[in-house]
Amino acid sequence: IDNNNSYLYNFKGHYLQRQFAKIEILEAIEDFEIRDDDVFIITYPKSGTIWTQQILSLIYFEGHRNRTENITTALRAPFVEYNNHNLDHSKRPSPRFFTSHLQYNLVPKGLKNQKAKVLYVYRNPKDILVSFFYFTNWLAILEPSDTLDHFMEKFLDGKVEANCWFDHKRGWYEHRNDFNIMFMCYEDMKKNLRSSVLKICDFLAKSLSEEDLDSVVRQAEFQNMKCDPLANYKDIIKHKVGIRNDEGNFLHKGTIGDWKHHLTVAQNERFDRIFKRNMRDFPLKFIWDINEE
Repeated sequence: IDNNNSYLYNFKGHYLQRQFAKIEILEAIEDFEIRDDDVFIITYPKSGTIWTQQILSLIYFEGHRNRTENITTALRAPFVEYNNHNLDHSKRPSPRFFTSHLQYNLVPKGLKNQKAKVLYVYRNPKDILVSFFYFTNWLAILEPSDTLDHFMEKFLDGKVEANCWFDHKRGWYEHRNDFNIMFMCYEDMKKNLRSSVLKICDFLAKSLSEEDLDSVVRQAEFQNMKCDPLANYKDIIKHKVGIRNDEGNFLHKGTIGDWKHHLTVAQNERFDRIFKRNMRDFPLKFIWDINEE
């Protein structure tokens, strides 16, 4: 295994952010003790991870909803593969939330007992590509690319955190019967947040009053969340990660179809060809444009 890349750490063929990767944490994941009421948010990077952390935190924790508890979503749903906050997960009260970009074969094997729940949020990969490009150029711990063309090569080759998008997506979907999993489409969540929150509540067997539901939806709106210090990761960026310029944001635009303003015709046609080849017969729908139904 080549582990000479100064930005990426290769663990069993999976790429992680080198700065935060700790071998003892990674090696303990397979046998990590899972509780029946654990909930895992699984995403490929730039697919609505932080947004989903916020939605779940608002659904589950009254203190988050009514702002009486000053706990960030990064602590409420920490990354299982990084544990930047040195949490003792065994002492966390139930229900515990976790977040991960790991591929299906690297998550704790206890997740396969069908009780703990996995919420997999996926997004159209052209918007991921563009958002990821700007993100890697902004964050000091990620490898920058001089052009979108250059980043697109890395993205398609899987030389980025969480590897190849196609493999991540297909892997989790093709092994869906091993897990108690629900797939949510990021674009559906953007277009129908209220019905998406209800769907998530249903999956988690959590009922909310109309008033609480209204509160969740209002606070989970992307623009509101972007200004929320408990959910926008600004503190983490400032104190733990470091940035190259002041032009970026951990939460980029959160829009649908922004790729149209960035990809050239040639890049788009090439991406379409590769997408068709890799995702032939794939049953989950993708939304490429804000006006699509």
